[in-house]
Amino acid sequence: MSHASQRARIHLHRGNLTQARHWYGEAVKEARNNETDQTLTSALGNLGNVCAQMGEYAEAEACYHEVLSLQRREHNPSTVGETLVNLGNLKADTGNFETAKAYYLEAIDVLHPIEHDRALGILYNNLALMELATKQPDAAVTCFQRALECHRVVGDELGLANTFSQFGKALLAQGDRQQAERCLNNASEHFIKLGQEPSEAAVLRLLADIYETRDDHVSALRCMERAVHVDRRYHLPEIENDQQRLALLHAREKEDRASSTPPTSPATFKNQRPVE
Repeated sequence: MSHASQRARIHLHRGNLTQARHWYGEAVKEARNNETDQTLTSALGNLGNVCAQMGEYAEAEACYHEVLSLQRREHNPSTVGETLVNLGNLKADTGNFETAKAYYLEAIDVLHPIEHDRALGILYNNLALMELATKQPDAAVTCFQRALECHRVVGDELGLANTFSQFGKALLAQGDRQQAERCLNNASEHFIKLGQEPSEAAVLRLLADIYETRDDHVSALRCMERAVHVDRRYHLPEIENDQQRLALLHAREKEDRASSTPPTSPATFKNQRPVE
């Protein structure tokens, strides 16, 4: 790895995208002058990823197209498919769904024969989100299910967590609360395994919505208690709303307990015979 690439990775890890972009640009220059196509491919791909995160879509697309050209020369279907997924994501992010779908479908044709399930899991999940955006809920459900199958094959816990979460949210929006609850509970379990508590809290808020529609205030209360605990630990911006919601749930739970307590009957006494 070149000095410029190392600097770029450090800044990217720190969240400084501007500096990461600068140093990946320097890495591309170095690779053009001194290194192999493989080094240039890596530098361009990383530069494209950072530009995409910064919303510099034209620059990202130019990087990805050059990467794709280099990868096709190397005849490596794995990397070609991954770059096609990146191009699809880029077009979906800019609302160009027709072109995005074309890239996704081409990526499927490339990745399926080589059973690149990790990339396919990401692809199907992103395709599902795009189908939702274009009002195709049935197609989205099919894509979510395929994404989960791919994630299971490679044991991708994060992929499973994210897909279950997004699938559950989509089912909830469609009114299928029973299936949504199953998906969201699965997502919560995977986020717990991964130690991703803020993501777990986001899922718990949705589960609380489901329980409240059933007037199951106890279950909703437990979800929100955990969510508020996570809010405090990570100083999440949702804490004020979550605390207000928790207070309301405490009040409702008390009302439920009060209304379910049977009224106390007056004490009755048997007539006692005097002791003779």
